[in-house]
Amino acid sequence: MKLYNYFRSGTSHRTRIAMALKGVQAQYVAVDLLHEAHLHGDFHELNPQALVPALVLDDGTVLTQSPAILEWLEETHPEPPLLPAEPRARAHVRALAALIGCDIHPINNRRILQYLKHQFGADKAAIERWCGEWISTGFDAYEKLLGADGERGDFSWGGRPTLADCYLIPQVASARRFNVDMGRWPLISAIDAACARLPAFEQAAPANQPDAPRD
Repeated sequence: MKLYNYFRSGTSHRTRIAMALKGVQAQYVAVDLLHEAHLHGDFHELNPQALVPALVLDDGTVLTQSPAILEWLEETHPEPPLLPAEPRARAHVRALAALIGCDIHPINNRRILQYLKHQFGADKAAIERWCGEWISTGFDAYEKLLGADGERGDFSWGGRPTLADCYLIPQVASARRFNVDMGRWPLISAIDAACARLPAFEQAAPANQPDAPRD
């Protein structure tokens, strides 16, 4: 398998976490978003939407969109599971993941920020305010939802990482990148610390990818 991704992409990061947790290996193929390698050439042919990640299976099948890739991983590599067994708990974990994946990340990703910069003249401070607003709104809700189903553990649900943590940790990394003060969310911060102690999360971290700057 080949995973086409970018070290700092939140969607790529969440996919790497899930793959590492499940012990699924893939060749790392870097797509340089900074220099717009996703907009032309081989990758654009591979994924006409020109978004990372894309997972190419051994038979040549191309999977796109991180939620679909994570669902495929859960279905084809069920151990360790990223979702609880009980249906209501599964819905709760999926809701936490969607809070990040649907309501925070899409309006803070690179192409949106580039549009704000080039079409509306937003400077660095304005972009940080934009990101901070939507991250903070989402994290306020996430913090309140933690343990809402009675299963508060070291992670977003229970005593092991779930799909929700695959989504949460890249968003925490993005929050720090945009200078959002994480002190406002002690439960999220504790989950981030718990995840940081696990090899899978360290392995998947942006700074540890082959295309990360080494300066």
